[in-house]
Amino acid sequence: MPAGKKTVYNVFYAISFISILVFAFTTINENHDVAGWFLAFFFATLAIAFRGNHFLKGLSYTVMIVAVVSIAMYHPQYFTTIGDFKLSALIIPLLQIIMFGMGTELSLKDFANVLKMPKGIIIGVACHYIIMPLVGFAIAKAFNFPPEIAAGIILIGCCPSGLASNVMCYLAKGNLALSVSVTTISTMFAPFLTPLLMQLLGGSFVEVHFWDMVWDITKIVIIPVVAGLAFHYLVHGKFQWLDKAMPLVSMAGIAFILTIITAAGRDNLVKVGALLLIATFLHNLAGYFLGYWSARALKFQERDCRTIALEVGMQNAGLASGLALAMGKLATAGLAPAIFGPVMNVTGSTLASWWHNHPPEGATVSKTSNKEEVITIK
Repeated sequence: MPAGKKTVYNVFYAISFISILVFAFTTINENHDVAGWFLAFFFATLAIAFRGNHFLKGLSYTVMIVAVVSIAMYHPQYFTTIGDFKLSALIIPLLQIIMFGMGTELSLKDFANVLKMPKGIIIGVACHYIIMPLVGFAIAKAFNFPPEIAAGIILIGCCPSGLASNVMCYLAKGNLALSVSVTTISTMFAPFLTPLLMQLLGGSFVEVHFWDMVWDITKIVIIPVVAGLAFHYLVHGKFQWLDKAMPLVSMAGIAFILTIITAAGRDNLVKVGALLLIATFLHNLAGYFLGYWSARALKFQERDCRTIALEVGMQNAGLASGLALAMGKLATAGLAPAIFGPVMNVTGSTLASWWHNHPPEGATVSKTSNKEEVITIK
């Protein structure tokens, strides 16, 4: 890295250090209105500083999310309404845009992969929809949360795998084609499996309207993804600025959604936040562990084991948030998804970084002229 850039990143580290000191001082003096802004500024500058570190830059986006969520915790009034307009009304349209973006990155070749690797995809999807819902149910029972908050843990477990799993799989030197296929197929099955599992496992905590949830998932996920797929074949590549903008729009949309949910459920988070953080952390880690060892037990190659672990452990937290909103329980059932999203990005990027530095047995890693890594399996 050029010395000039390194100096700039070091300046941001210094600013973040000063910000956390000011936060501590203002908190001790009970000036919480000011303290919240300095806490958010600490995370924001730290996120920028992380961009200058090869190992930490994968956490930059997650830390930035923590920054905006911090503001929502201290000043929820800014993220609930603007005049008479409720900001929660933006959640579903934003999710539809994000799912549209996913569709633009797909092609019919991704679906053709199902025919090439049916065993891996079937096991990956089966593990995902068996392990995460059952672990979520067990955790909800064990922690004895209020019913609607417990339902949110089960809800996140019943949702399909998230887009972040594909990125983490690439970093972990996993089987990217398998990852994309499992994400795609689990998403396509979501309108049927998510309501069914939620009714079976979460019905004792909250009332679940099966067909309403089927329609909610269809309009949030399936229709936008199909529209994005059509866009891919009709106009993809003709508007390069739009192709580059979609990932940024998706990232901004997810951050905004998490901020709105945090603001809406702020009072409940104060009561159960630490315990809910532990619960979602255990849920996430159980997904990685059980997914990986299920694949190992079925004699999959190491690359495929890593892929299935990430696909099982990383959920579509945005969809879970949208469903919580549709159920009218954003401030309760929406809390677990809001916490699960940042948690899985931290754990997923950490696990992916570890695996990145420990290539699968029998794999050789070479670099192209563009400095991109190419993995060859003997």
